[in-house]
Amino acid sequence: MLLAGVLAGSTLTAAVPVAAQPPVSTLAKSVQGVSDPASHGDIASWVVSYANGANGAATITDPIGPGQTLVSGSLRVPPGWTGTEGNPVTATNPNVRNGGKALSSLLTPPVQASASSTGGDGFIPILQRTPDGRLQAWNVYHHSAAAAPKLVCTDLTTNALCAGGPWPKPINTAPGPFGTGNTGDISSPMAPQYVRDSANSARVYYSATTASSIGVGCLDLAVPGNCGYWPLMNRSGQTFEMAGLVQIGGNLYGVANSGHVVCWTPASQSACGGQPYAPIVPFTNHGGYYLGALAVAGGKLFASSSNMNSGTPMMGCFDPGTTSACAGWPSPKPLGPAANYQYNAFTAYSTTGAETGACASTAGATNITTCYAVDGSPLPNGVTGLESHTLVFTPEVVRTGDRVRSYFGIWGGPYVGATVCHDWSTGTSCAGVPSRITHPTVNGGVTRDYGYAYDAPTGCLLGLGDAGVLFSMDPDTGASPCVRSGASVSLNPAQFYCDGKPHATTYTKARLVGVTPANVNLGASTVKAVDGGGNPVTVPGFAPDGTVDLTGVTADSLTVTASLVLNNAADFGGGNQPSLAVEFNGDAPQVCFRTTISAECPVTSVANTANGNDATGAFSSNTVTRQVAPGAACMPNVVVNKEICGSYTPANCKAGGAGPWVKQAPVGVLGLLNATAYWRITVTNNGPIPIADAYVVDEVEPTCHTGPFTLQPGESKQVHCSTYALLSLFPLTNKAKAKYTPVNATRVYSDWSSAKACSLLCVLN
Repeated sequence: MLLAGVLAGSTLTAAVPVAAQPPVSTLAKSVQGVSDPASHGDIASWVVSYANGANGAATITDPIGPGQTLVSGSLRVPPGWTGTEGNPVTATNPNVRNGGKALSSLLTPPVQASASSTGGDGFIPILQRTPDGRLQAWNVYHHSAAAAPKLVCTDLTTNALCAGGPWPKPINTAPGPFGTGNTGDISSPMAPQYVRDSANSARVYYSATTASSIGVGCLDLAVPGNCGYWPLMNRSGQTFEMAGLVQIGGNLYGVANSGHVVCWTPASQSACGGQPYAPIVPFTNHGGYYLGALAVAGGKLFASSSNMNSGTPMMGCFDPGTTSACAGWPSPKPLGPAANYQYNAFTAYSTTGAETGACASTAGATNITTCYAVDGSPLPNGVTGLESHTLVFTPEVVRTGDRVRSYFGIWGGPYVGATVCHDWSTGTSCAGVPSRITHPTVNGGVTRDYGYAYDAPTGCLLGLGDAGVLFSMDPDTGASPCVRSGASVSLNPAQFYCDGKPHATTYTKARLVGVTPANVNLGASTVKAVDGGGNPVTVPGFAPDGTVDLTGVTADSLTVTASLVLNNAADFGGGNQPSLAVEFNGDAPQVCFRTTISAECPVTSVANTANGNDATGAFSSNTVTRQVAPGAACMPNVVVNKEICGSYTPANCKAGGAGPWVKQAPVGVLGLLNATAYWRITVTNNGPIPIADAYVVDEVEPTCHTGPFTLQPGESKQVHCSTYALLSLFPLTNKAKAKYTPVNATRVYSDWSSAKACSLLCVLN
């Protein structure tokens, strides 16, 4: 009843909702490597921890305070950030996510036929992803003169030429940024083949010809720019070009027109010992170019060689282990009828995907494909039924488990451009695609295909040909464009910290950002992960919301690759740039840099404060200060000089009096001065820094005690005092010294300085 009465007398009100607090971001500043106080010349390691409150672009600026200079090259920023050294140092990230603990990469849109033609004879694409995930297709015009511009870059995210034009650009032997105009000094081969540097995939090696030599050229697609040229043979009537480059073990190999094998080692950037090696194919020449190509099987180098409309096309084999012709290959072997020629060579595979030998397809009145095993014995040919006068180019190989497929670009004869797919797993044409895949939606079907590059994240082939039009193709259906997307993100949480301390982190998820799940066939899409050593990591597939649960992953570093089969391309375009993000939980990420504390003595403290700006607004860190203790070279040097008045006239002994001021007063002076000793104490700062709390300490006379007072470098202060009734028979020696505390140091005393008041005993002594 009591409870009922209480309830009856109460008024119930609805709960008032608490207003949502706006997100905030913070910066926390600390310093390492120096004590407090620090010393002149010390290296201070500054750490800025950034706790992000809202997704979006962010900038951190950290002015280098007075009394310190930035240690060049010391700035460290988390992955996904760009750091700039200067004053202030800056760190920027255009897309901070998950409190700054995430990395993302743009998903490649379905690549339409390039709206802007790549220009000349581009041959094949060379694919490169920028740090933010943009897929670029680079190409070099083949059989192009040295001076002519021949390098083109297409941004497949925008389907337009890359920034940094005008394109095309020349290529040069000297390292440095790409130039413009007809300023190149490297000509390009007939059928180029490229090798990516195993230690830096942005570096691409290519066969190059200069006015005096043939050798290896280098492109750095990340910088971008030329990254060198290394000659391997002098040019002559027999060596004026070479087939493209291939890699076997740690070396790159090429074959010159003369048939000589050349060799270069990327790790040492030097020619292999004993190269060039003996010829393995006959001399070849087609208008000053090598007519053939290279292939690798079983660790051996195979080269095709031909002359247009004369002689018999041939294939040779080189064994890098013996640096001579392969066993079973005492001489080159024929590839087809006389007067045939070829632009290709390719690896043959077994039905289980093992390398078994090499092949080449010739063009002419009768198209012939001939294959040889590594031991020189004949192999069943890999591609059959090609029409006469059809040009065939070295294929792009796509391996899926044990399934190996080769995609050949063809044109000529009855074709204005097509693809032939051979499935080595079945020994026949690929299932699911036409035997001749044409591209009617690309430039009206006129593509004159040279070759393709496979992009693993999207699962698409990017094609290019004599028509100079870049296009995409679905390798499973042959459709153009390839309506797929993909991206790859490599994340190592430890790289988000730079203070040298352990930080506990856990992976959380990968997610599709800016993607409508209904626009993706998530069931047909795949997600794969590997650790830092390339070992597969088991992860679940996509959830219906486009996320992937990574909470069970324990690898130190993780690379997640998403390959998306799209229902449509509605999420791409209109300013939307979908991406793949990989996220983790842990401490706030850090920006670090080091400064050298000035050796200048007036520097008595250093301080730093960081500033930030992101989607939450502007904010600042705490200010961190370190006092600087003076070293021996910066300590004050205080000298005290105590004197006594030697005049018989009292007026000369007062402050400002003429004295004389001496270290020992003459006999009789004290009597004439009414038994009073007049003292003068001079304190001088001979050091490089000021003194703020100096004192005079006198051993005998309390009136001489003085202080505190300041002394600038080179400044002196005089203290006058006196002692009465000194008519004793004995002399009086009085001493004085100074005490002071240097900035950020402990109390210091100067040496004593003395003066003597004499009596009769001074004479007797």
